[in-house]
Amino acid sequence: MTAETLLTEMPSLSKLYVNAAATAAKSRLVRAEPVLALPARAIEVRGVSADLAKVTEFAHLMGEPARDVLPSGYLHALVFPVAMSVMVQEDFPLPLLGMIHLRNEVEHLAPVLFSDELSVRAWARDLTGHRSGTQVQIVAEIHNADGTELLWRGVSTYLAKGVFLPGLDKPTTAAARVDFIPPAPTAQWRLGVDTGRAYAAVSGDFNPIHLSVLSAKALGLRRSIAHGMYAAARVLATVPQSKPDTFCWDIAFDSPMFLPATVSLEVVDHRTDDGAWLRSVFTAWDARTARKYFNGSVSAGRSVID
Repeated sequence: MTAETLLTEMPSLSKLYVNAAATAAKSRLVRAEPVLALPARAIEVRGVSADLAKVTEFAHLMGEPARDVLPSGYLHALVFPVAMSVMVQEDFPLPLLGMIHLRNEVEHLAPVLFSDELSVRAWARDLTGHRSGTQVQIVAEIHNADGTELLWRGVSTYLAKGVFLPGLDKPTTAAARVDFIPPAPTAQWRLGVDTGRAYAAVSGDFNPIHLSVLSAKALGLRRSIAHGMYAAARVLATVPQSKPDTFCWDIAFDSPMFLPATVSLEVVDHRTDDGAWLRSVFTAWDARTARKYFNGSVSAGRSVID
């Protein structure tokens, strides 16, 4: 990063979505030359603290007890407005609306308490070609109040489907397709049509593709879909029941969860000979069609996130 933009308060997600919609409408009227580089700056907000009421509502929605330590899924929701601010900058080369969430990698380096004052920072990296468009990574970090200690770090990978920027090479070979054979499920979720609205209410992420059939169709989807981070947060609420101070997790999304949905889930725990938890691997799929939704893992200790 060669520069940094310091904001005085957390951005409003609703305003960011309005700005993104206005930018999309303007781009249809005025064909500008495509930007081929990412903004060379980070966005930071200091003095950030959790909303205790929202933390409680978030934990309740995910089926976990409210604790002093903030849930991992909530921390992603906490940093998301700053990450999204990166993606609505005028010189950001990809359209925010319609962006597809491909993957998340997260590392917890220390517990984050609801009473902590925090500093949040985000920036973009790795603009690369994809067989279906262009992908980019958004890095978000949570530090202590004075910025001297890194507490949490997440890397989110997004795809702008159908957006092919000149000069970015697409992969020459597609990954070999592996047929998915569903294992025996260890759990099952029943997601109602209001799942997207319920998660939006506790996270602030009111992306139209998650809210209703009408708003999703306006962006090219046949029905609304569940937030990817709803799925991640719900898995993390119980996998495992008690987490160490330092742990990491990742999740990769294969297909959207159109609502309503019945989701089958398998969780496999790996432990030492004396029973200590090491790692859990999870996979989820459509209970009716056997189409895979997502897979990932949660592991004790540090990860190898760059």
